[in-house]
Order: sequence, then structure tokens, then C-alpha cells
Amino acid sequence: MTENSVLTEQPRTRAEHPDRAASTAARAEAVARVAREYADTVDGESRFPRETIDEARAQGLLAAPMTEADGGLDYSITELCRLLERVGRECTSSAMILAMHYSQALCLTRHADTEWLREFTRKVASEGLLLASATTEVNIGGDTRTSTCAVRPAGDGRVALHKTCPVISYGAYADAILVTARRNEDAASSDQVVLVVEAADLQLERQRGWDALGMRGTCSESFELDATTSEDAMFRVPFETISAQTMLPGAHCLWASAWLGMATQAGLTARSVVQKAARKTPGTPPPSALRLAELEVQLQSMTDVVRSSVARYEAAYEDPETCESMQFAIAMNTLKVNGAEAVRQIVGDALVIVGISGFANRSPVSLARLYRDSIGPSVMVNNDRILLHTATMQLVSRGQR
Repeated sequence: MTENSVLTEQPRTRAEHPDRAASTAARAEAVARVAREYADTVDGESRFPRETIDEARAQGLLAAPMTEADGGLDYSITELCRLLERVGRECTSSAMILAMHYSQALCLTRHADTEWLREFTRKVASEGLLLASATTEVNIGGDTRTSTCAVRPAGDGRVALHKTCPVISYGAYADAILVTARRNEDAASSDQVVLVVEAADLQLERQRGWDALGMRGTCSESFELDATTSEDAMFRVPFETISAQTMLPGAHCLWASAWLGMATQAGLTARSVVQKAARKTPGTPPPSALRLAELEVQLQSMTDVVRSSVARYEAAYEDPETCESMQFAIAMNTLKVNGAEAVRQIVGDALVIVGISGFANRSPVSLARLYRDSIGPSVMVNNDRILLHTATMQLVSRGQR
């Protein structure tokens, strides 16, 4: 079992300062240390991991996707994903919050097309703002490419919006939320735009709290959202384009990398337990050694799928035609389903190897929190819904790879 999240092993995809890799790794380790320190408290109290996010802000990592010209760190997709692998080993909630923030920050970095949005991008970088997303809506069946709510004029160059959101992860703690809606009240359900709404312009009425099985620190509560913001806070480019080029592939790569971190940690824990057992009977591997070897096969397979998919997105990042192709969308959908299933299987199998000590909450080799967290990926944006969407695309696909 190897530590798959070593940041310095990543391929160089852009010109870098000689000490960039070391700096990147050091920032990741600083956040991971804080995440590890507070992970049990965050889980036990089902609370926002403010200490970890504050450390990420102090390290400049909330601005990691932004360009250096905008005051950010100009991290590549690969660098962002390796960072999430590292944090994911320590606290799933912290890694997922960073992943969701980065998916929104990438949308700003790539698609900001008004002066308001460009200035806000610089503000996110300079102030270390935390971004959340409100793409889901009641009565749309989880289809983020459909909206019933609509943008309406509010006078004086401002627009208003009301949206019933079944979930906005860490919405109550975000400095701004990117919200999807129909372009106007006459627009079709698929004619969507994205608006940036800062916390000062938001009213969030909590409808349901968050006392979940796992990922308890994401605070994924339900809200009635009311907002009034500048009309220039609305992207001119359609959400369809933003979703295809950035939000969907970015989110799936970032999420899967956090899940790979979880799987890696489970594998390392299992290995430590089997090694301890082996030292008691030198020359005679314990029965669990075979299970450990099988776990390595699963972990290596997941690592290859996740990292090759990230590399695929990295290669296509500046090619809109590829990013908007059906085969690319299928590949990114497959990544989400594969990653979600793999992490649940790997953590579960690691728990069986570790045994009753891993089942106990207070054990030094406990996998209880990690196991509960590992169930979440399969039900957040349900795999069945993604598979059905993939099947629909395959029925009309011509089979190009």
C-alpha cells in the first residue's frame, strides 16, 4: 500500500518556479494537519470545519485556482486534485468543501465575462472568500440542467431571484453562492444562467438541518433562498457551456480525488494492522495478508482511474470542443460513478481486514467515520441518475473515444 497523494510526483503541466512543488506540498500538509486535528470533533458535532477552512485561507489555498494576475496561486487541475487527495485522507468534510469551492472558483476563473464578475474574482483571491453552489432545486429530480426558478428584473440595474433548494452544502458559512436559474420568466427550463450572490445580498431560510450518517461537516442543509444582486453578477455565457466545460468535469475530478484520499487512508490503516500482526509470526504471513494484497489491487485501480481522468481533463482544459463533446461527458460521468463505488468498496474491505478495532469509534485504527463518509459519494447526485443520463447519451453516441 503506497501513499498515493504525494504532491511532488505530479507531472509538470506549466512553467513552475523551482520550489513550487515543495511549496504546494507544504501548504497541503499544513491544511491536512489541521483537518486531522479537528476531524473527530467536526464529525461528532456535525459542524462546519472552520479551523481547516481558516488554515486553507491563511495558506492562500482558497485562491488556488485563480490566476496569479488575479491574486491567486494559478494551480492546475492536477495540483488541485492532489491537494484534495491529501486533505481527504484526514477529513472527508473538509476535502469535499474545498472541492466544491474549487469547482465554483474555476467557473469564475474561466468564464467571468462582465467587469463585475472579473472584479469579484479578484476579490475572492485577495480576501480568501469561500464559494458555495446552489444548482439543485425541488421538483426537478436532481437534474442540475433544469430550473423552474427564474431571474426577474428588480430595477436600478439589479435582478432578483427566489429558489427552493433541497441542499446547499455549507451555505450558511459561504461568503457567496453561485446560483442557477432560468434566464428570465419566459425562458425554457433548460435556458439557464449562473448568478453570483454575495452573503450580504442573500436571505437563507433554513428548511431542514443536517444530522447525517456521514460527511457531517459539510452542513448540507435545505434552504429557501432569496437574493437581489447586480445584473452584471450574472454570467453572460449560458450555464450549459459552463457546466460542460468546467462545473461538471471539474466537480467530478475534484470529488473523486477527495475520495481517493479516503481510500488511500483506509488502505494505509489496513496495512499497518496487517504489518503488526505479521511481526508476531515472523516468516508466516497472517491470513489477512492475502486480503491486503487484494485491497492493493482495488486501490491501484482506483488511483489509475482517478488520476488518468484528471489528466484527461487537464489535456482538454483549453479545448472547448472536446470538453463539450458527448464522449468527454460520458467519461466524466463514469469517473464519478466509478470513484463513488470504489471508495465505498475499498473502505469497507479495509474495515473487514482491520476487524473489530476498526469498527470501534475510539480505536486508534478506527475506520468508523471513514466508512460512514464513504457511503455518501454514491448517494450525493445519485449514481443511478448519472448512469441513466450516461445510457441516454450512449444510445445516440457514434462511439468515438
